[in-house]
Amino acid sequence: MAEEKEERMAMEEEKEERKAEAKPRKHKGKHDKPKPWDDESIDHWKIDKFDPSWNETGMLEVSSFSTLFPQYREKYLQECWPIVKGALKEFGVACELNLVEGCMTVSTTRKTRDPYIIIKARDLIKLLSRSVPAPQAIKILNDEMQCDIIKIGNLVRNKERFVKRRQHLVGPNSSTLKALEILTGCYILVQGNTVAAMGSFKGLKQVRRIVEDCILNKMHPLYHIKILMLKCELAKDPALANENWDRFLPTFKKKNVKQKKVKSKEKKPYTPFPPPQQSSKIDLQLESGEYFLTDKKKLARKWQEKQEKQAEKTAENKRRREEAFIPPEEVKKHGSHSPNADRHDDVSAIALSLKKKVKEFGKKKHAEKIDPQAYIAAVGKLSAKKKSEHRD
Repeated sequence: MAEEKEERMAMEEEKEERKAEAKPRKHKGKHDKPKPWDDESIDHWKIDKFDPSWNETGMLEVSSFSTLFPQYREKYLQECWPIVKGALKEFGVACELNLVEGCMTVSTTRKTRDPYIIIKARDLIKLLSRSVPAPQAIKILNDEMQCDIIKIGNLVRNKERFVKRRQHLVGPNSSTLKALEILTGCYILVQGNTVAAMGSFKGLKQVRRIVEDCILNKMHPLYHIKILMLKCELAKDPALANENWDRFLPTFKKKNVKQKKVKSKEKKPYTPFPPPQQSSKIDLQLESGEYFLTDKKKLARKWQEKQEKQAEKTAENKRRREEAFIPPEEVKKHGSHSPNADRHDDVSAIALSLKKKVKEFGKKKHAEKIDPQAYIAAVGKLSAKKKSEHRD
């Protein structure tokens, strides 16, 4: 009896524990059970390599994809097709190169085991048609490698702007493109109206954003490179692994560059009548009277006009030659003055000084009794002495 009671108590405790665990769960039912894959030790992001034993029977239906390629790729594809065929044969995928229609076709066979390999084969022929080299395009058959073809032709209407922005993406000597490849870990090829990229999902997402921002003129690729370099440095620090990095990243503001104002043409007043017809060569000859002259007189007139022009030209050349022999004007020095000029300056200086003295005496007339005539006479004698000394 005691053992039965203990068992019942243990059963009730287990039920209570289960109820306590089930309380935070909102949905209850037959599917609310612990799953075998709900384990923390399992890495859900890890891509396991396909094992042929998982699908021993093979494919039930034949799946095929085909894509066209440009004419300039025909010779290269013809040369590298054995390599492509050998790479696809390992996975049990058949391929065909049709040079008449200009298309490539891939299809599954009885030996195909991986159901997703046909999608990879489709991406392979897409990349080959987009001018990606065959050794690089074959890497897409690996599970870790993905591809993305970004269409940029329809993002900009003006062709000149499109070419200029596409060149920003490539950079001088493809330096910008190489930097992006290193930082994102993706292979990037800019060809015509598309950008082909190969790499991981994370890298492809970054590449798409950079390409679209560049073509739409939102942000230059160099700023994206700076941000990616900072992110690489921050990723090395384990303390900042679970923190927000926005405070460390720079914010680039778009600056409006002043554009040259196009000079608008002045609109002429509208007139419903057409402009007057310009007079022809014959009309001009009729007006001048040359039309009625004989050939001999016409030749004489032309010769005379030629002689007049020649005479004008010779006179102009002679004038230019003689310009070199014309002496330059002498610059007058401040120290050397003529005696007449010195006298004139002395007289004007005396007159000004006398005027000043008269004004001063006029003010002091009431204060002191001074004879202005005697003072002026004395000043005149002094000036006469100075002149005589200067002459000596």
